[in-house]
Amino acid sequence: MITLVAAPPGTRGHGAKGTFLDIRVADLESPEVLALLREHLASLAPTAPAESRHALDLGGFRNPDVTFWSIWDGPVLAGFGALKQLTASHAEIKSMRTATSHLRQGVASRMLRHLVQEATARGCSRLSLETGSMAFFEAARRLYTAFGFVPCPPFGSYKADPNSVFMTMQLTASQAAGRQGN
Repeated sequence: MITLVAAPPGTRGHGAKGTFLDIRVADLESPEVLALLREHLASLAPTAPAESRHALDLGGFRNPDVTFWSIWDGPVLAGFGALKQLTASHAEIKSMRTATSHLRQGVASRMLRHLVQEATARGCSRLSLETGSMAFFEAARRLYTAFGFVPCPPFGSYKADPNSVFMTMQLTASQAAGRQGN
């Protein structure tokens, strides 16, 4: 099990440049959010056949079981992440994206920490994800592994697919509090 470093009170955390990163439920009509979502989906299109791509589009993010957050560095959109409630005790990370301007500045780690803490606060004991098996997704797989995710069989409605890697982690109450750790 891992424990995570908490941001200061609320949903704010420091960015790499010393600015605050503010995570909030996203406005799905925001031009910045829509542009980054379009960029996200376009970048995924060449990575796998359509039947192997599981990223949600705008309509999918509007599903009541999905919560979509944006992360802001002052007035600039730095990324987004989404959580889908599968059952009362199991959630799935549905999307994470860092804006090109904020790559390698801790945005993905901050968003992932937020998603883990949110799933734990909702009472989930398990958090899972599906990501690509291709080199394009290697950095994401390394990040998930660093946070304690481990490979698992397909979950929910997923089927085994050579283009997919399925990962999961067991959640503990200390992760909601975000104590110092890994």
